[in-house]
Amino acid sequence: MENWDEIRTAFQVAKMGTVSGAAQVLGVHHATVIRHIDSLEQTLGVKLFQRHARGYTSTEAGIDLLKVAQATDDQFSQLVNRIKGRGEDVSGELIITSLPVMSHLIFPILADFQALNPKLVVRYLTGDRVFRLEYGEAHVAIRTGAAPQEPDNVVQPLGMQKFGLFVHQSYVDRFGMPKPENLLTDMRFVGFDDLGHRAPSMAWFRENVSPEQVSFRVSSMEAAVEAVLAGVGAGFMSHEVAFASKDLIQILPDQADWSAPNWIVTHVDLHRTPKVQAMLSYLKERSKEWKLD
Repeated sequence: MENWDEIRTAFQVAKMGTVSGAAQVLGVHHATVIRHIDSLEQTLGVKLFQRHARGYTSTEAGIDLLKVAQATDDQFSQLVNRIKGRGEDVSGELIITSLPVMSHLIFPILADFQALNPKLVVRYLTGDRVFRLEYGEAHVAIRTGAAPQEPDNVVQPLGMQKFGLFVHQSYVDRFGMPKPENLLTDMRFVGFDDLGHRAPSMAWFRENVSPEQVSFRVSSMEAAVEAVLAGVGAGFMSHEVAFASKDLIQILPDQADWSAPNWIVTHVDLHRTPKVQAMLSYLKERSKEWKLD
């Protein structure tokens, strides 16, 4: 296929559902859109769209073609991010990723860094999935847990987060505090809906807490913290979150395998660019203020 303009046109028609909508996005006349669609269908020998009064609907063949077009569009967008990341000053777009549980630590740093670099557009993406630096999905990733092993990444330590097992005083007022020898059998616990959750403490949790004791399940660490603070059961949270909250009681001593190291990860292609280096230096300096112990 040589004429990618026709595929791009078909992609926009599928997204917008109308010729006029696609023409507006592409900045061309609607007659050009129709000509591209007709030419592409003639080349492929199949109908890509069903025409009707309200617009265009993709056929099965059209859906197959447009899946490839979507993937290609995504790859071009990621390539643009990587190319833009090679700029010579601290400007343009800077994409940072981390787990949502770290956002309260990261936001103040990003806000101040952007204030120092007003030409910079910051995109802060959070989620449990691992963003692929080699595909240009991010410039800087802050990850927690085992050291990242992807090739062509530069990995630097960023402190250790300690987690403990806590219960709120309101839970004790409601249900009482079990005797130490009955703690794991009589306490209600907050756990994850995903039994295979990657939190470091979950290996211990699965081995020591029976499913019958987990009376409240959540899908994220942030929700787990809120559940513990609401007094529904005992659960894990980081020390810096726990010690900033009122009326929490630590019910067991910390264990080494509850801790989780943090890492700064960058791709080797972008690691030495001015804006990434500026962000790394600022992040490492400001992270010294974190009270993670």
